[in-house]
Amino acid sequence: MAVPIVSFVGRSNSGKTTLIERVIPELVRAGYRVATVKHAGHGFDLDTEGKDSWRHKRAGASSVIVMSRGSLAMFADVPEEMKVEEIRDQFLDGSYDLIIAEGWKSEGYLKIVVIREQVGEVPVSPDGLLAVVSDKPIDLPVPVLDLNDVTGVAALIIKHFPRVTHELEP
Repeated sequence: MAVPIVSFVGRSNSGKTTLIERVIPELVRAGYRVATVKHAGHGFDLDTEGKDSWRHKRAGASSVIVMSRGSLAMFADVPEEMKVEEIRDQFLDGSYDLIIAEGWKSEGYLKIVVIREQVGEVPVSPDGLLAVVSDKPIDLPVPVLDLNDVTGVAALIIKHFPRVTHELEP
């Protein structure tokens, strides 16, 4: 069974990352194992200049994996932008209960839209709209939650994406 994906979308600086950061601990307390995938529309560089991994990549390695006790990071060339399910299928095993994606507003994932009055709205089709999280009143046929209702957002996710017990658990 494929790990389900929910996408948080909204304009830049609408509070998507902060909301995700606050929802994850609620899900973890409920026993969820969560992976996140962040869309960076303008590119990014995570590796630090001068570090061994940066030097390996600069030397021409297509993929560099850094491993330490309890952590793994991978820097890899990809031929084009990938969809979250492609990332899931290639890089994440099935032991997760949920993938939270930040971005991918045009893809068919169920979405939670974050709208802040001072930032504005992002055009999103009502198809696949799970909820709206906002600091202003909005009239839509989906749940509309306050930006500070982190427990409510987590409860909605838990209701819609029930946790699956994995074989690896004791």
